[in-house]
Parts: sequence; C-alpha cells; structure tokens
Amino acid sequence: RMLADLADMEGMVTSTLDFARGEEQTEAVQTADLAATLEAICDDAADMGLAADYAWSGRLLCVCRPLALKRALANLIENAARYGGRAKVRAERRGDAIRVTIEDDGPGIPEEAMEKVFTPFFRLEQSRNRKTGGMGLGMTVARTVIRAHGGDIWLDNRPEGGLTVVVTLPQGRNGA
Repeated sequence: RMLADLADMEGMVTSTLDFARGEEQTEAVQTADLAATLEAICDDAADMGLAADYAWSGRLLCVCRPLALKRALANLIENAARYGGRAKVRAERRGDAIRVTIEDDGPGIPEEAMEKVFTPFFRLEQSRNRKTGGMGLGMTVARTVIRAHGGDIWLDNRPEGGLTVVVTLPQGRNGA
C-alpha cells in the first residue's frame, strides 16, 4: 500500500511539474484551422474507442498557439466522451469570436462543483485509479490555455441530462 501511495505521489508531482512547464512554454502564435484541429481530436478520440462526433464544414481560422489549444480542447472532448458517454462537438463563428460547444450524455456536474473542477487536483471521479480518474489537472490546464488566448470557458448542465462545455475564442491576434 505504501508503494502505491508513493507511486501516486510521484505521479502528482510529475503532473504538477508538467503543468508548470506547460504554462511557461512560449509556443509561437500562428493562424490555425480550428475546424481541422477539432476534427483531428475527435478522430483521435474515436481511435481510442471513445465516441466523439464533430459537426462543421469548411475552415474556421483562429490565431492561436495551436499545440496548447489542441491540448486544452482534446482534454475537454476526451472528458466528455469518457465520463459522459459521448462527445458531440460543434463550432461556429459568432461575430469576431469562435464558439466551440461540447455536449455529453453523462450525469452532469453538481452545481457546487462547477467552479471546483477548474481547481488543480480536484476530481469528480473519486477512484484512486489514474487510468479512470486522471490527476485532476485537465480542466485547470484547459481553462488556463483558453484564457491565455483571450477566451473563456463555462459549464452548464443540460435539462435533458448531460453537460455542455462552451469555449469562446477571439479570432484576432489581440486574443492570442
């Protein structure tokens, strides 16, 4: 048991260091096709056996740090597919912003946990198994990256069940 606890602690330290390094990286800002990125993330999720559908046709250009943004969006989509049974992803232009919506069919999130899920190491899934529960940094990283791009993220329980994650991102250079 002690060895398992030490392995968990080592994993938490490693995740914390990876998180800290990720914030300090200076990835170049460039124009990327967010539609292609979302499609690739959903394809990757399907390759992992997760249900993820993406609805968009055409290009959706965004000035961003593409690897960081892909990491953030991949985490949100994989969470929806893994914990919500399936990820339904849509993207659209809204004025001078891009809006990405990710819906799942899971149980949703208790209202009192809506903000807590963005806290480092907070996990809704309470098992100690890293394969089923992760380290509790994914939502923190996602919010940090999205806000660093001048965007925002919020969560909402769907009346019919499941969770909706909404990400907004500016399209211009001033937000990246």
